[in-house]
Formats: sequence, structure tokens, C-alpha cells
Amino acid sequence: MSSAPAQPLPYDPDPERLPRHVAIICDGNGRWAKDRGLPRLSGHWQGYQSVREVVRAASDMRLEALTLYAFSTENWRRPQAETDGLMRLFVEGARRELKELHENNVQMRFSGRLEALPADLRKELDRHCEVTRANTGLVLNICLNYGGRAEIVNAARRLAEKVAAGEITPDEITDTLFEQELYTAGMPDPDLLIRPAGDLRISNYLLWQIAYAEIYFTPVRWPDFRKPHLEEAIAEFQRRERRFGGLK
Repeated sequence: MSSAPAQPLPYDPDPERLPRHVAIICDGNGRWAKDRGLPRLSGHWQGYQSVREVVRAASDMRLEALTLYAFSTENWRRPQAETDGLMRLFVEGARRELKELHENNVQMRFSGRLEALPADLRKELDRHCEVTRANTGLVLNICLNYGGRAEIVNAARRLAEKVAAGEITPDEITDTLFEQELYTAGMPDPDLLIRPAGDLRISNYLLWQIAYAEIYFTPVRWPDFRKPHLEEAIAEFQRRERRFGGLK
């Protein structure tokens, strides 16, 4: 069995140098449960508690955007009992959280091939977007049935359709035009990407958007990830020198 959840850490990020957009890969739920002799879904439910706390912390810190990788296009390969349980968790979590999110001025967005999700979940996602559309605080973007390569293919396909329809010419396609076809259109690119649970890879996440993101890896698994761990990651971000290919 793994050790107890990490204790709060003495980090105090500079509020004047916060990242505008933080992206997190919510990883390690299954391993957290296995270490405790629990079903994998218990890990996902505990990970849901981390989502609640991290969203509150990001909102209190006045981050502009927070993107969470909750379910990938590849996660359908898992046992059906697990994917069905995750869909139920997403529906129930959405129903529980809408009131608090709206009261805290959070604007909801969802990224991914949402049309493939169960109808009751799509209904809840649509309701979140409609109710919070005019909110001006934290933009909370949840990636569901998401894949970075699929996102890029979708954007390329839409631009190809516009070229075929005579709306634009190939020479008019720029980085800016391409970004407008991504799920994250209108959001700043992530400044900081956080990967919990010890794996050192990107896992097909925001492949276009993280071109210049600072990447922070931590062995803490997502079910144990709390506000102090977010603060630690941001403090590390603030210690780094960002050059974007140039010199300082």
C-alpha cells in the first residue's frame, strides 16, 4: 500500500506572475485504488474530489483558464464496466457541481468528440455551457473523449471543407486561422502543463497548444493532488525562465 496523501507544502506563488492557463492530465486514479485494494472506480471517485478542490483553488487564485484531461479517445479500450462507471460519474458530478460553479462565476467548456458520449451526459454538458455562458471568471475546460491528434485532424478537415467551398484559399491558412478551428478557440495556450502520477509523457494531450508550455511532473497521483500541489507546481513555473526560442 502506498503512503498517506502528501501533506500541504510551504509554497506561496507570486500572485503577480501566475500562469494564465494551467492544463492538467488527471492521471493515477487506477493505480491509487489498486494500491489500496479497491476497485478502480473508487480511484476515479477520489479523483473527482481532487477536481473539486483544484477548480476551487484555481478560481480563488484567479487563473484565467484551467483545462483537465478527464477521458481520452483511447480510454474506451478499458473494460466496459469501468467506462460505464466513468460515464455515470461524469453525469452525477456535473449535476452536483453546476450550482456552485455558476455561483463562483466559472464558465464551462468541454473539448473532444462529444457526439460519441452518452445522451444523458451530452445533455448535462450542454446545460453547463448554457447556464455559465456569460460568466466572466475562470474558464474550466474539461476534455472528454479527447485526443490531440483527433483535434488536429478535425481542424484540418474543417479548413479543407472551407477551401473546397471557396470560402478561403490554401494560402490564407495561417497559425491563427488554424487555432480558430481547435476546441480551445478563444482560450490562451497553456503556460503550464502538470502531469501527476510519475509518468513522463504527454499522452496525446493538447499537442498544438502546449508548444511552449512549461511541463511539471510530480509522482503524486491525481486522487491525492490538492491545492498545495497546484501551488507547488505554479511556484516551480515561476522559478523558470521562459524564452520562447529567443534569448534574455
